[in-house]
Amino acid sequence: MKYKYKAKSASGELQEGVIDAPDKFSVARGLREKGVTPVSIDLFSEKKNGSFLKISFLGSVSLSEKIIFTNNLSGMLSAGLSLTRALTVLEKQSKNEILNKIITSLIDDVNKGSTLSDGMKKFPKVFSGIFVSMVRSGEESGGLPKVLSEVGVTLKKSYDLNKKIKGAMMYPSIILSAIVLIAILMMIYVVPTLTKTFKDLGTELPGSTQFIIWLSDTISQNVLLVFLGLFAVVFGFISFAKLKFTQKYFDAIVLKIPFVGNLIKEINTARTARTLSSLLSSGVDLSKALAITEDVLQNIYYKRLIRQSIEAIEKGVALSVLFKEHTNLYPVMMGEMMEVGEETGKLSTMLLDIANFYEEEVDNKTKDLSVIIEPVLMIFIGGAVGFFAVSMITPMYSVMDNVK
Repeated sequence: MKYKYKAKSASGELQEGVIDAPDKFSVARGLREKGVTPVSIDLFSEKKNGSFLKISFLGSVSLSEKIIFTNNLSGMLSAGLSLTRALTVLEKQSKNEILNKIITSLIDDVNKGSTLSDGMKKFPKVFSGIFVSMVRSGEESGGLPKVLSEVGVTLKKSYDLNKKIKGAMMYPSIILSAIVLIAILMMIYVVPTLTKTFKDLGTELPGSTQFIIWLSDTISQNVLLVFLGLFAVVFGFISFAKLKFTQKYFDAIVLKIPFVGNLIKEINTARTARTLSSLLSSGVDLSKALAITEDVLQNIYYKRLIRQSIEAIEKGVALSVLFKEHTNLYPVMMGEMMEVGEETGKLSTMLLDIANFYEEEVDNKTKDLSVIIEPVLMIFIGGAVGFFAVSMITPMYSVMDNVK
């Protein structure tokens, strides 16, 4: 059951909040253990927020907007503004209708005595598990402004990492899309003209030329079906890769691709280290921090290892042991530095160092990725153009030889 309470600290400051407990006596006992004196304890009837269902269908809040929201809220709380007033200011500043409605809901919850983290928990698509857990730890420790600042840094690092990965993939995606489009246009407008010429000349065509003419006729007569087919292939491949049955095979193959597999390992290492460091430094216990980290990771093999780590530490095994045993997923440095962190009691600091190191490594490798991909694309384009040119020019040489 949930109870709304008011209590006074030793300095006389009035505190309000909502707490889960079996009865009022447990609430009072818990408050006294925290060093505050209960003033009132009432049963809290939580009303469902009607705006939640509306918000979930309107759109989304971008990561950059969440970073601005978090940093501004941290700044205003550090400056001495109350939580309600700070949220009200943010509501007026935001131009995102969805975020405005969420902030309105948060203000309403806080005014009713609920905590900020409980209010955020209602919007899991906007506030992730790591976000809510860090905010809750900040509320419990009394250092909410500092924790929000750390959340902002974590979100910014995640934003930068995602941006670098997307940026590295943008160049080859644009080039390949342009090649496919140009090829289709040539099949529709250029090849039919040459085909008519070959038919008029009556020359025997090689197999490669016949294949291109057949492909041109198929595309020209079914343009809409071709585009729909391409879309279906791409969409089907992505959907197929996300199925639980196929995901483990897809994730395993990706990890074995030269250069790409190593890059993915470093990306997951950086994400694991950054998430764990942020949560542990905020006071979240290790088991819960690992559970949240599991949700952050995408590759099924990394998720499985984190799940095994939770079971291992509950049995008294050191966290670094599993990471040292799985050097196929995490680099040797990860396990060794974690072991040092456990021995010195500075695990979160060591994890932060690991995160910074591998984020820099990913940054350097994503910059090099375009340099590596460019010659590969050039070879592919050259091969495709060469095949087309030879297939179309060979019949013409045959005609010229016959004329001579």
